[in-house]
Amino acid sequence: MNRLKDATSPYLLQHADNPVDWWEWSDDAFAEARRRDVPILLSVGYAACHWCHVMAHESFEDAQTAGLMNDMFVNIKVDREERPDVDSVYMEATQAMTGQGGWPMTVFMTPDGHPFYCGTYYPRPNFQALLQAVHQAWTEQRDEVVGQGQKVVAALSSRGGIGSPEGMAGTGAEAPA
Repeated sequence: MNRLKDATSPYLLQHADNPVDWWEWSDDAFAEARRRDVPILLSVGYAACHWCHVMAHESFEDAQTAGLMNDMFVNIKVDREERPDVDSVYMEATQAMTGQGGWPMTVFMTPDGHPFYCGTYYPRPNFQALLQAVHQAWTEQRDEVVGQGQKVVAALSSRGGIGSPEGMAGTGAEAPA
């Protein structure tokens, strides 16, 4: 069930008819990931982003891709213009992991909000393969995946960055520490 139909963001509303079971950034989404014992797939973009629209058309509107996403992840869609606090924390992680950033930003994280794999735009075949690889790593190498997320948070915190994803897993208006 896509939960974006009541969103206030024009960008989120553009995704309200996707077959992806999108959640807005909320405590409920993180609780659902813990309940289902699955990672979170965070997708951050904005209305004027060309590649955001390309990825939406290629992957988020595709029933097969959406099925993989829905089966293996809790999917959260964020408008970077509406939630710059969320965007900045995960963009810092994306840049630290990949050496670059951009939108759409694609972040796989633990139900605690620790990012363990980040990237930007993926063509549909690559994205489908990535979804399956992340799912396999989560189910077969959980300790390593969780450890990677903890290392990313520790590294970003020790660099004196803008903050860690801890405490971001909610709807509070406070910015990261």
